[in-house]
Amino acid sequence: MDIRAELGMKPTKKQVNKIIQYIGDNPARFSALVDAFIQGPYRITQRAAWPLTYCTEHYPELIVPYLNKLVVIVSRKNAAVAVKRNVIRLLQFVDIPIRLQGRVVSICFSLLTNQTEAIAVKVFAMTVLSNIALKQPSLARELILILEDHLPYASPGYRSRALRIIARHKK
Repeated sequence: MDIRAELGMKPTKKQVNKIIQYIGDNPARFSALVDAFIQGPYRITQRAAWPLTYCTEHYPELIVPYLNKLVVIVSRKNAAVAVKRNVIRLLQFVDIPIRLQGRVVSICFSLLTNQTEAIAVKVFAMTVLSNIALKQPSLARELILILEDHLPYASPGYRSRALRIIARHKK
């Protein structure tokens, strides 16, 4: 299967499932999907995001070799919202290596506290931070303070996720 050609077709759930089934847990096929996501063009990047996130959720070890590249992409000031949203979303399913945790924490806090950032990006960033904070309690305290500070002005989606994360870390 030519993954790039498949991603060029009209996106349907059936089409996405076909790509997901083809990739499975195969590292070479997953690599082709990551390349399509990274190289674009923008429409291909958008269409690659769904199967990329799904495969990462079910086979998180497949994304590990590409984490550094993805962290660099999402840290760019001109990164598209869709790219940020999808990269941060897939980071929720990965045990971030220690060598990247500092960068990921910095990026996620920056996204979380940026008033102009999309709500979905903020919600995924808080989940990534929460997952890392399970191993670093001092980070959990900082995260809780930020979330509580933003709650009075938060959207329903932000509020719901923030309250769950606060409860998770206050146990």
